[in-house]
Amino acid sequence: MIDQRIQTAIEKIKSLKAEREELKKRVLSLEEIIKTKNQEIENLLSERDLIKRQIEELLKELDLESHE
Repeated sequence: MIDQRIQTAIEKIKSLKAEREELKKRVLSLEEIIKTKNQEIENLLSERDLIKRQIEELLKELDLESHE
């Protein structure tokens, strides 16, 4: 009877350890995805700022031309 409880506990521990390892892998995978997405966001923000500056420059040029 006590042997059965010990065996059950050992099996549960093995199962929990395996589950923990799988969850660790999943966390690492998700962290990598987040890192990639954050980099993509940074790139898009930089691109947006560049386009905004280009548009502002074009508008200044148009404004200068309209006053000539």
